[in-house]
Amino acid sequence: MKRRNFLKWSAIGSLALLGGGLAAGRAMAANKYYTGPVSDHFDGTRFFNPGGEAPKGFLNLLKWRFNGKSIDWPDAYPSPFAGAKPEKRVTGNRMVVTMVGHASMLIQVAGLNILTDPVWSDRTSPVSFAGPKRVNEPGIRIEDLPAIDIVIVTHNHYDHLDIDTLKRIHAAHRPRYITPLGNDKIFGPELDDPRITVMDWGSKDYVGKNVSIHCEPCHHWSARGLGDRSMALWGAFVIETLAGKIYHVGDTGFHEGINYKAAQEKHGSFRLAILPIGAYEPRWFMKAQHQNPEEAVAGMQLAKASYAIGHHWGTVKLTDEGIEEPLAALRNALAAAQIKPERFRPLRPGEAFDVPEA
Repeated sequence: MKRRNFLKWSAIGSLALLGGGLAAGRAMAANKYYTGPVSDHFDGTRFFNPGGEAPKGFLNLLKWRFNGKSIDWPDAYPSPFAGAKPEKRVTGNRMVVTMVGHASMLIQVAGLNILTDPVWSDRTSPVSFAGPKRVNEPGIRIEDLPAIDIVIVTHNHYDHLDIDTLKRIHAAHRPRYITPLGNDKIFGPELDDPRITVMDWGSKDYVGKNVSIHCEPCHHWSARGLGDRSMALWGAFVIETLAGKIYHVGDTGFHEGINYKAAQEKHGSFRLAILPIGAYEPRWFMKAQHQNPEEAVAGMQLAKASYAIGHHWGTVKLTDEGIEEPLAALRNALAAAQIKPERFRPLRPGEAFDVPEA
């Protein structure tokens, strides 16, 4: 039996996660997550991508959802690396990243254990009984995680911000949370006395000895429901350590490479870029919010990253492409750019990448 997630999604789950253009979401309601001064990416009510392209509207969403071009995924796509048991700490000049699944990764560097967008739940949805369902188990059992120091939540879409998972992480580890403006109001009240650092684009915070984290722009949007579109900010993050710099992007449209160029100009070259490579078809609908593998390779080059990790593929079906299409597209893009494939690793759940020195 093949999985047909598009027909099984709840209406609110699909619209909140990928809709992007509902009239209800555009209504000029007060921002329930964030109040602050107008800026070059905040109009006083909603955040936006300066000079960027807005996601397609509701009628285009329906056109896409019923285009009949979605490629079925298998019901199960198990990883040969599942059941990984990471080291307790990584120190010195080492840098190790272990894939959990989709956009959830364990980054170990400079003696810190950092989780990105942790999701251990079965579905990436506002409800537990419907919505995109994972086709493989998390690569690391939550009980096998080392002590977690920091959790980065890049934005509030359900495949990146899962409150049930955050509750489990918080109960076991009580880490520090780092997230863009407004997202703290979504998960903070669900946790017991959390330590949350809220960041705007361009801000910096020190998180450990000789370690700082910067929040930088990416081209995306946000929503948890039908009336809160773009009321919380989205962001990319630079982790700056003596072992090198990591450029982590949870979700982004390519946006002519503008944000990649800006990151390189501000921070210099990167030892590692962690970049999304999935959920990109059809391009006419997804281009403004999700880059494809060819664009991810271009982003790696623009950011001057020595190595890259591809994520956001192979765990939950969000768009039309087949489950392994990102792998083929990435291989072709790397060959066209004359980049050795070992420099850009599309990780499977449980797979670890001990990043070579730059």
